[in-house]
Amino acid sequence: MTREQAREKATALVNQMTVEEVASQLRYDAPAIERLGVHAYNWWNEALHGVARAGTATMWTQAIGVGATFDPALTQELGDVAATEGRAKYNAYSAHGDRDIYKGLTFWSPNINIFRDPRWGRGHETYGEDPFLTAELGKAYVRGLQGDGEHMKVASCAKHFAVHSGPEELRHFFNAEASPKDMEETYLPAFEALVKEAKVESVMGAYNRTNGEPCNGSKTLMVDLLRDKWGFEGHYVSDCWAIRDFHENHKVTDSPEESAALALKMGCDVNCGSTYVYMMKAYEKGLVTEEEMRTSAIRLFTSRYLLGEMEGSEYDSIPYSVVECREHLKKAHQAALESCVLLKNDGMLPLKKDQLKSVAVVGPNADSRRSLIGNYHGTASRYVTVLEGLQDALGEDVQVLYSEGSHLYSDKVERLAVEDDRITEAVICAEQADAVVMVVGLDETLEGEQGDHGNASASGDKFDLLLPACQRRMMDAVLKVGKPTVIVLMAGSAIDLAEAGEKANAVLMAWYPGARGGKAVAELLLGEASPSGKLPLTFYHNSQLAEMPDFTDYNMRGRTYRFFPGKPLYPFGYGLTYGKVSVSKAEATEMDGVIHVTAEVKNEGCMDTQDVVQVYCQNEDSVHAPLNPRLVGFLRVDCPAGQTTYVAIDVPAAALKVVNDEGERIEDGAPVFYVGVGQPDERTGELTGTKSVRIEL
Repeated sequence: MTREQAREKATALVNQMTVEEVASQLRYDAPAIERLGVHAYNWWNEALHGVARAGTATMWTQAIGVGATFDPALTQELGDVAATEGRAKYNAYSAHGDRDIYKGLTFWSPNINIFRDPRWGRGHETYGEDPFLTAELGKAYVRGLQGDGEHMKVASCAKHFAVHSGPEELRHFFNAEASPKDMEETYLPAFEALVKEAKVESVMGAYNRTNGEPCNGSKTLMVDLLRDKWGFEGHYVSDCWAIRDFHENHKVTDSPEESAALALKMGCDVNCGSTYVYMMKAYEKGLVTEEEMRTSAIRLFTSRYLLGEMEGSEYDSIPYSVVECREHLKKAHQAALESCVLLKNDGMLPLKKDQLKSVAVVGPNADSRRSLIGNYHGTASRYVTVLEGLQDALGEDVQVLYSEGSHLYSDKVERLAVEDDRITEAVICAEQADAVVMVVGLDETLEGEQGDHGNASASGDKFDLLLPACQRRMMDAVLKVGKPTVIVLMAGSAIDLAEAGEKANAVLMAWYPGARGGKAVAELLLGEASPSGKLPLTFYHNSQLAEMPDFTDYNMRGRTYRFFPGKPLYPFGYGLTYGKVSVSKAEATEMDGVIHVTAEVKNEGCMDTQDVVQVYCQNEDSVHAPLNPRLVGFLRVDCPAGQTTYVAIDVPAAALKVVNDEGERIEDGAPVFYVGVGQPDERTGELTGTKSVRIEL
């Protein structure tokens, strides 16, 4: 069904509604209109990393882990998994007359905000700090969700428009001020790509104001940019209860009626929240017109017809049996394997099972289900923690000793015990073992959306980049034992392990790897697969926070790999493997507006692996270019041991332009390319022992 056909059907239907009925359909919990055959529909559903909040579903690595895969093809397949299971659930629930929240076909995912500041607690919902990587993975996920059939499989949503990235505790009051250059260079590219290239069906506004205008009532963002310049034809949804902020917190209106009117006039079609219950009062006061309400209702029903939700679709026969089916679980497992980033390895890894008699597995995240799942998650029928994964993989021949080691953030595990009541047990386990796997980190209670409990007074943000003090004390005590130790870090953001990271033999960043992610972590530790993930964000030294702009400052100077002047702890794009991969030769030619980059990739190691070839561009002698080379292309490739692989990566010539202070993309400076398995920076060279190949076009 074409959009024009769906719009004609929607217009005909909405024209039969009374003005009261039209107003009722602009709420996220739209009621039935029985006389017209319109059933109730709840617009709110989630699929950040699997279908969320509606019972059992396949649950894979958190979005930041998907970012670490640098794998758009897999990301699209994961989108299809979510869409397939979402359809199966919708079919089964609606057959029982259950049209509750989280059971519809409109999924408010992905989150394509830029993880600009490492303190932001919600950054693990994103694909990282780079606009190009975010756009590529975001487009892939949207295409996987929406499909390419006669109807949309499900409707995807690009959020949160625009520039939202903390602080969480201020988001309902905050005005994010961003320059035209930062808007065009950093905050808007992913949204533009999803709208113009992936044809995302909906866009969600952020809670904050951007340059003075509330994001769900902004003429600049919603009318001038989204609709007029980018040609967006889908529907716009407010973040939940964000329109209430207009009068209660942003103080740009004086009443709920005025807030509802402002949002509607700027093109906010559906209100997640309660302010649109005042729409009829706004209409009676002359603040909105019947035509404006009908315009939004037509957009909403256009989406419902495109989904086949009104008349049926080719997806209505998808059975419930696809939920957590074997094929989907395999994709989740692949995502976990590809997402884990090997940050350090002095040769300890992979562990050799036949040389081990005992392994100590210690730490508060070793047997934690919560550390597997991140936030906005579904429910799995089975969870496999890192402890369980190692127990299963090592079998009966290797003894696995376990200690929680410490609480996640409190000074003690048992209320009546003394401080650090589990450290002695962790030390004892380490003393008895041939090797130690120390599993530490955070979970959604310590970093997440406003309202999550834990540190930072429930704001969700972090004060610093260190782990809680109780975990640091436990790590120090266990490392003093002197046994070969690998730290498995489970978190969704940049963490500085401080002395523990220096003393440990190896460090594996596992993110929040999904419901059964412990199995993948065990396979990587034991060499059944090679780590191949790359950091989608910069890991800074904790001391470097003092050099960065204030958290509330949205200027990009000093932030992310493109603008950071210092030497990071671990750079964006970095990640080791069990192979020895490098780019030995690369060339670039321009033809028909495309830069064709070819490269020879050698694995001089003795183990097969995958790696990610990365292309960076620096416009030399341009005052408008970012401080450091920026990512313009990448490709995940198989790298068999002892062999050379030939790869080709296309870079649009438009990607070579830079952004001036007025927010215009211009040709300036001499574009130079760098092709390697990481950034062309000094720190990546130190950590990997490789250098990128420099190419002048």
